[in-house]
Amino acid sequence: MSIEMQPTYTKETLFKPTSSVKESIAERIDRTSRSIQKVETDARIAKTLRLRKARMEYEETIVPPVAKKKRARKRH
Repeated sequence: MSIEMQPTYTKETLFKPTSSVKESIAERIDRTSRSIQKVETDARIAKTLRLRKARMEYEETIVPPVAKKKRARKRH
């Protein structure tokens, strides 16, 4: 290995920059809230699809009512 190809080791390349405590707490809260929202959204979508499927199956079994013919009104 030549000198040009050797990676340079510095504090920035060896260690990840540390974040402040407030940033890490905010990131943790953000990640948790986003995961909760995703779970709730997925549950809502699954429920909607399940209810839509059940409604479609129900509507297939219903016989549409026969429309009654309207009688003409007698005029005096």
